This record gives sequence, structure tokens and C-alpha cells, in this order.
Amino acid sequence: MTNNPQNWKVGGIPLRRSETALHLTISRVLPRVEDSADGCISRFEERMKAQTGITEAHLEEQDGQPVLCLHYDPNLVPLERVERIARDTGVEITTRFRHETLPITGMDHGTNPANIEQSVRAIPGVLNVGVNYPIEKMKVEYDSTLTTLDAISKVVGSLGLRFGGSNSTPAEPADEHAHDDAGHEDHGDHEGHGHSASPEGANWFRRNWELSLSLLSGLLLAAGFFGERFFGIPPSVVVGLYVLSYVAGGYDLARHGLPAALRGKLDVDFLMLAGAVGAAVLGEWAEGSLLLFLFSFGHALEHYAMERARDAIGALGKLTPKVARVRRDGVEIEVATENLRVGDIAIIRSGDRIAVDGRILVGRSAVDQSPITGESVPVEKVPGDGVFAGAINGEGALEVEVTKLAKDTTMARVVKMVEEAQTQKSPTQSFTDRFEQIFVPVVLATVILAAVIPPLAGWLPWKVAILRALSTLVAASPCALALATPAAVLAGIGQAARNGVLIKGGVHLENLGTLEAIALDKTGTITRGKPEVTDIMAFGGMTEGELLRTAASVESRSAHPLAQAVVRKAQEQEVVLIPTGELQSVTGRGVQTEVNGTLIRIGSPKLFTDAGIAVPPEIADGNARLGEAGKSTMLVGAGDHIIGVLALADQPRAETPATLAALKKLGIKSLIMLTGDNARVAGAIARTVGLTDVRADLMPENKVAAIQELLKKYGKVAMVGDGVNDAPALANSTVGIAMGAGGTDVALETADVALMADDLSKLPFAVALSRESSRIIKQNLYISLGVIALLVPSTLFGFASIGVAVFFHEGSTLLVVANALRLLRFRVADYS
Repeated sequence: MTNNPQNWKVGGIPLRRSETALHLTISRVLPRVEDSADGCISRFEERMKAQTGITEAHLEEQDGQPVLCLHYDPNLVPLERVERIARDTGVEITTRFRHETLPITGMDHGTNPANIEQSVRAIPGVLNVGVNYPIEKMKVEYDSTLTTLDAISKVVGSLGLRFGGSNSTPAEPADEHAHDDAGHEDHGDHEGHGHSASPEGANWFRRNWELSLSLLSGLLLAAGFFGERFFGIPPSVVVGLYVLSYVAGGYDLARHGLPAALRGKLDVDFLMLAGAVGAAVLGEWAEGSLLLFLFSFGHALEHYAMERARDAIGALGKLTPKVARVRRDGVEIEVATENLRVGDIAIIRSGDRIAVDGRILVGRSAVDQSPITGESVPVEKVPGDGVFAGAINGEGALEVEVTKLAKDTTMARVVKMVEEAQTQKSPTQSFTDRFEQIFVPVVLATVILAAVIPPLAGWLPWKVAILRALSTLVAASPCALALATPAAVLAGIGQAARNGVLIKGGVHLENLGTLEAIALDKTGTITRGKPEVTDIMAFGGMTEGELLRTAASVESRSAHPLAQAVVRKAQEQEVVLIPTGELQSVTGRGVQTEVNGTLIRIGSPKLFTDAGIAVPPEIADGNARLGEAGKSTMLVGAGDHIIGVLALADQPRAETPATLAALKKLGIKSLIMLTGDNARVAGAIARTVGLTDVRADLMPENKVAAIQELLKKYGKVAMVGDGVNDAPALANSTVGIAMGAGGTDVALETADVALMADDLSKLPFAVALSRESSRIIKQNLYISLGVIALLVPSTLFGFASIGVAVFFHEGSTLLVVANALRLLRFRVADYS
């Protein structure tokens, strides 16, 4: 703000003379609300605007984090009252409006979610609901003054489903202020994704009751079919066997299809039941039994296949131990991880899986962080270094100070974000959803016309026409289409997470696979992010080792990054430093001090010319050449003589050239550096690592403009940065990719894709995986739509029976799921 009250602005909004502003973090006034798109934020803003003396309430960014900004008139309402109103309003909103993420058991196929959503959305007080089949979870937002979780549970139960892994309905949360986006732990088994409530120790038939019923249906069908034809079983007994086959094969379908139909929602389960009943009415018991057997058997196999994809994500949550060994009051005890406190001292023994996020106090060890960061080799850890929950300790014992609660560890947040990513629909999935909304009514109309018009026109007998219509109904059911995209997204995101790449949604998975241009920040992304000594030029009889020893001894007293780089170089070469006098800083020029009675100066040529010391031509020429190569230089002088030059530069990461070459091989045509560094330095690095373009001397707002320009040119552009100072550019790109998210909370929140290790070489893997995912999604669409396009006319014109239709229908569903599961074994070398 300026000193002139007339010109005051906050977030670009002009304030009147009497106005001032208060910034509040979201968590301060809306506890446990983390998403800036949360509806409770807009409710809070509206409530605050209605308060006397508060003129404006809106969301803005501050230091890369969303904050709530309140503008108020201190003449009408004091600051203390504004804070109290904000706090009370936040409590009122979070008490009234609840968000839950709940596991659902009993889901059977990809068309059920829409029925569940419509049924739950019809409950007065439910504001928003989303059901995700692949991870079997429902996110619901509701007004607790109008409805309860019990009411929602009853509606879900009426559809043959239930929350969690128990038969009981979930209770209301104990904490009346809960606004839990992560879901409540008392709502059943969050880990299990089974389709029954069978206990762990149950026999095979109870654990796999769906498959058991399906096989029983097939056995009864075979008994009836072969018994009638080869063993002379009476017709009444044969019909009885078929009826029992109907019951076994149709039980699970009826459990979901009939309640949905009573609510006016016709799903695939109901349509298959209708087809089987129609076949029975026409006396075609064998056809109807075959339909139910194949359909139920296909579902059982589909569930098994989808479980493999779910396990890829579920395994992440099981990596963190449930119990930690800690020292309290001088005694080592075991404590459940959810009961750990910040500041506790955890004891990590050799070979233990680490249970906490924390900082090493005592001990050294090599730690395998691959479950979190995907790093291929263990990382040496010393006191002061951080460790992650889920990592595996090596040979050394460690004492670790707990720095994060169990629910806030990097692994816990990654698991949560991966699960949330499944609820975001990709562009292809959105397209298939819209297609189904049009396709299903068209199919129903076609089936009815096919059953009625040919008999009325005298073209076909009623029985034949109805059987063909029923066969068409089976052929056109879009089960494979419904699973084509979500199965691939689930497997792709799960495989990425297992390899240290967090992709936060299907839309980002698909976009990443269609890129032709990637922009990269220089410092900390292309380069290591810290300067290193690259050249040592000694003069006047001084050796390079002596020059480095002298310079490092002086610079050891300075905290400047260039000075520390000189000290690190000396440590690498095991140079023994010598005592120095008090360090004197010459502003804008360098530093000086006495070493063994001789005044040592280190700095720019100006430091020496100001002292009346001429820079010899050969030294000036060497200094100029190093500068032209994009390096920072410092002259070293002893007394009245210059004894050497040190050159420093922020060196490219060792993996950068190979990474950029791999990206080009994958089809990325343009690799652009965006940097605030000068053009000379940027150009030198770009030539070294193989970039195709450079944009230098950029301020943060210039980086945003560069991204917008690249978007116009290429359509889609990714931005790779550190997730903090590159946040505006990351937000404006098609896909924002953050480096080193394993240790950066901000990167986890701001980026669309996060490379959990500080390892640029993971980028080709992410791009290749995304491209393979896009390819598999397209293949699945071709398979599902192709089978429908082939079967519909075949059944309509009598070329394929109902048995053939259900065989190909279920076969295509299994095929698209199996095709998606190939992503769980994907390696970048597999992509061509």
C-alpha cells in the first residue's frame, strides 16, 4: 500500500479512505477446509459481506497460498470484532455443512454410479454428490440441518449397497465441527474393496460368493441343458433346474437392478434381468439362463481384475506402519501412529520401515525412499536430514524427531491425493458420459421398435422379434464403454504413484500425454540450484591447490552462496584451511582479511582498481572469457598482486541432458527454458543440455506471459518448476509439474503433477506413461464401441443370438479392464 489512503489497494481492489483489510488463512476460519474451490468458502464470503462494517470478502493468493481477505471500516467495526465474527461464522458453516468421503461396498459395474448419485442427490439437504466406481467411494456434501448421514445411508442401502465394510450404518461424527474431506474412520473398513461383508477367515465360497453363485448358475444350466438332451430328464425337472439357475445367476443383478428400477432408474442390471425374464416368458429358458450365467460370471471376473488396479493404490496406504516405537519419559514404548505427537522421539531400528515424517537427531543410515520418491538407490541420511513415513531404514539405528502428525505425513497426503485424483473425470471420460446419456435412450427406443414393428408389419413372428430385441438390448449395453476410461486412469495414476510421480487427476494424465512443448525453469530444475566452482586459474607462481586453500580459508567466514561454494570445493578436495583474521565486507565489491600477515582480497575487478591495484591483461582476458561463458568470477589478490581467478556456475543436473534427449525421443518438439537469469548464462546452459529455446531475464509475471504465448503457439504446454516461486507459471500452464515434492508441501498442493524425488529423470517416465495411458484409453474406446457397432445390427437382423451377444458383451468388458491393467507393469523402455 502507498502512504496515500486515497490510493490504497488490496489484491488489486481499491479501498476507500476509511477501509482496511484483514488476511486470514482458510484453516483459521474454516477448519479442515483445504480446497480453495470448496463451496463453504463462497458461503463464508456471502455471510461476511452481509455483516455491518464489512464491505468486501474474497479469496486471493498470498505467498502462493489461498487466503480470505476481508475489507472493513474500522469506524463501524473494530478489528477484534471482525476476527470474532469471522471465527464464529466459520464455526457455524463448518458445523452445518458437512463433507464426507465414504467407501461403498456392493458396487457391481460402471453404470451404477449415476443411479446412486441421482438417488442421493434427491435427498433434501444434499448439495453435491459424486460416486467413483474404480475406487468404490462416494463424496457427498450435505446440510446437516436438513439431512443426516443416516438418511443418506438408508437411501444407499435401499440400492443394495452400504458404507464401509460392516452392516451397520455410519453414525454422525462425534466432532460437531467436523468438516472432513478425508472421510471418517468409523465408517467401516477403508482399506477393503471387497463386494461382500465376509470376515477375513471365511472359506473360499464366502469370500467369493459372487463367483460361487455364478458358477452354480452355470452348473445348473449345464445340468438342465445336457440332462434334457442326453439323459431324458423330464421337462418339469429341466425347467426347475433353469429356474434355480436364474436365481443363482440373477440374485446379485436383482439386488441392485430392482431397487433402481423402482426409483425410475433403468440400469444395465435391470435390462439384463428384463431380457432373461422375457426369454423365460417366451419359453427360451436356456437362453435366459445362459444370459444370466455369462453376465454374472463376467461381473465376477471384472471385479477380480479391477481389484488388481485398486490394490496398486491400496498398497500405498499399507506402506506406513500402524505402530511406532518412541521414547517418552526415558522409556521406549510402542504407540499407534495416530497417537503420535509433534516433538516425539521415534526410535528407528536397523531394517525398520519408518512410521513418521521427521528430522534425524541421532544416527546415520542409508534410507530406501523408493516407496515415496521412486528413487532407485538408498539415500544417505545424517543428523538434520528429513525422513518420510513408509521409507525403509538401512543398517544404522536412528532417532527421529516427529515433525508431522500421522494424517499429515507426505505418504498420507499422497494416498489421499491419488484417491481424490480418481474422482476427477478426464476429457475422454466426460465424453463417454455424455455419449451414454444420448446412446442409452436411443437404444431403448430402438429395442422397443424392433420388438413391436416387425410383428405388426407381418415381417416376423412376435417370439422371434422379441428375442432379437432382447439380444439387441444385451448387445448395446455400454458396460465396456463405462469402464474403458476409468480403468485406465486408475491403473495409470496408481503406477505413476508407485514410481514416485503424483498425477492429480485423469485430466492431467491425458493432457500430459498429448504435449508437444514443455517449458522448464532453470534454477533447481535444469540445474542443481546452487553454484559450484568450475575453474581455478592460478598466477604468479601460485598452484591451484594453494589458491583454493587461500580463498576457501577467507570465504569460510562468509555465508554468501558463492563463498560457500568455494568452501565446498575445498572440502571435496580435503583441503586443510588456515586461520584468518576478521572478515571485512566491501559493499558491492567483495571481501578482505589478513592471512598470515598478508591482506587477501576476493571480489570483482572493481575491488582491486579501487585499491589502486591494476589487473594484468592476461588475468583480465581470462576473467572476460569465463564471464562470456556465463560464469560468475572472483579475483583473488595477496597484498598488491592478483594471484588467481575462481569461476563459479550453477551446473546442470547430471541427468538433464539425457532427460531432455528422452523427451525429444518421446515426441516433445520444443523444450523451452524460462529463467530470470541473464541471456548469456541461460544460453550457455541451454546449449550444454540440449534445449531448443531460451527465454531469459524474466520476472514471474513475464514467465506467465511466456506461458500464455506458448499456449497460443502449441495449444498445450507443461511447465516444470519447483512449485513455489514458479507457482503463477505452473497455474497458467496446461499441466504444472513440480520438482522435489517429497520435501515440499507447497509443491504437493499447487502442481498438477509432482515428481516426488528431486529427480528430473522421472519426467520422461511420466510423459511416456501418460501417452501409453492415452493410447490404451483409445484402444478401449475402439473395442467397446466396435463391439457395440458389430453386435447391434447382428442381433437386430438375427445373425447373432442372445447367448452370442452376452458372450461378446462380457468379453469386451473384461478385455478393456485387462488392457488397462497392462499399465501396472509399464516401464518407460516399453514405450515406442
